[in-house]
Amino acid sequence: MLPSGDCKPTNPPVDAGTPDAGTPDAGGSTRLTREQLMDPDACKDCHPKHYEEWAGSMHAYAADDPVFLAMNKRGQRETNGELGDFCVKCHAPMAVRTGATTDGLNLADVPQKLKGVTCFFCHTVNGVEQGHQSNNPLTLANDDVMRGPFNDPYVSSAHYAGYSELHHRDRLASATLCGTCHDIVNGHGTHIERTFAEWKESVFSQPNVGITCGQCHMDQSVELEPVANVPGAPLRRNHSHLFPAVDNAVTPFPDEAATQRLIAANQRFLNATLRSALCVHGFPGQAHVFVVLDNSNNGHAFPSGASQDRRVWVEIEAFSGAQRIYSSGVLQNDRQPVTDLLATDPDLWLMRDRLFDDQGDEVHDFWAGTCYESLQLPAQQTFSISDPRFYQSHVMKRYPNGLGGRLFLSGFPDRVRMRVRLSPIGQDVLQELIASGDLTDMRARDNTVVYDVGTPLEWTAATVTERFADSQGIPVSCISKTALLGADPKTLAAAKSTCAPAANGGDGTVGSASRTIP
Repeated sequence: MLPSGDCKPTNPPVDAGTPDAGTPDAGGSTRLTREQLMDPDACKDCHPKHYEEWAGSMHAYAADDPVFLAMNKRGQRETNGELGDFCVKCHAPMAVRTGATTDGLNLADVPQKLKGVTCFFCHTVNGVEQGHQSNNPLTLANDDVMRGPFNDPYVSSAHYAGYSELHHRDRLASATLCGTCHDIVNGHGTHIERTFAEWKESVFSQPNVGITCGQCHMDQSVELEPVANVPGAPLRRNHSHLFPAVDNAVTPFPDEAATQRLIAANQRFLNATLRSALCVHGFPGQAHVFVVLDNSNNGHAFPSGASQDRRVWVEIEAFSGAQRIYSSGVLQNDRQPVTDLLATDPDLWLMRDRLFDDQGDEVHDFWAGTCYESLQLPAQQTFSISDPRFYQSHVMKRYPNGLGGRLFLSGFPDRVRMRVRLSPIGQDVLQELIASGDLTDMRARDNTVVYDVGTPLEWTAATVTERFADSQGIPVSCISKTALLGADPKTLAAAKSTCAPAANGGDGTVGSASRTIP
């Protein structure tokens, strides 16, 4: 179900019962105390499915991830402690709010129930600090009501329950709850993570046609089922708490089976992420290849999130007979940093953010960035094909592009294959953390998955799905398995720009050059 036009609940928020911890209910049972409710283990008996999903999610893993721990350690050292709770207030918010940590450096000694993004933290949120939307400004209710999406909450003997629009995946307002930690501004005022802002600027945030974070990242059950194993629980549409996206646990968490479930869920999620087309343009002696990617199924830019650390690139190979006549984006193995190719592969299409310090030098440390340039795929702006903005997310890259002195392939290919690859965190970033001594768990390097995004394509004369002539009458033939037309208007992939402090415009942003072509 899509959000209603006015995004208002049919019933106002309701707290079922008086929120006094430990008050016996009509059956004589004593409800869980606030201290007990803070422990996710207290939830698993009544909510085993939710607990199992959450326990294998990146929300549960957020404060145990060795990459997070290494980055926080390095950031605290290089800022002389000024980083403070910047990272940990999203990665272990209850540990911060209970005073168990102030900087995340002692997380090894913090009780496990306070680590990660816990059940209690999310389900006791009752608002957002006025005037703030980034860096976790969520407010928690001073009661023991566990809030959710049902406006007729069921009163159990375990805890009080209430309705909240912030927890209702079919209300646009619910994106605010997610967005407060998925929208990050560093101490220099640089907007280093912009997922929520990207969503707000996209068509997906618009009433009547919009889609929320929960509608994409929290699958809804097809069948009605009880959401709690308690007598008399009503049948509901259940919502997954696995939250698939791109990141994966690099250590078995809580076990290897759960780790693999998340990786598989991420891959299924990414399979439907992009539309793509692979085209051969020209004739023998003057032929080149171009790729079109359409970020049509994300509610934000792609890859989004910590895009300064993520690596998304296109791998393309062209063959004439058994001979490979062209390649770009091809690694020796998945442990090789794709950034190694920058010096020798002038055509490399690498989609990410780049951060720069106040001297204009590129940095990988988010706390040092004073401005950024974004080479991400933009989010969809409209669903109307008659609106020119519809094609701003149809991004094209030519191979070869001339930067290496070549404009055409050495011969006419009879086979071209292409795939889009994604590493949640770049091997170059991991190597820096290892070299600095902050990352010592080599599983972070070895177990980071490289995904294929969308549908790999292979162009041959037999697989072509579209033929047309360009404006100069030159033949073009394309393959797409997602109904993306190579003949449609396209936007050239953003070119690199120099990020100088004077160009910030006050928001830490530098635009990258692009233009629309017919």
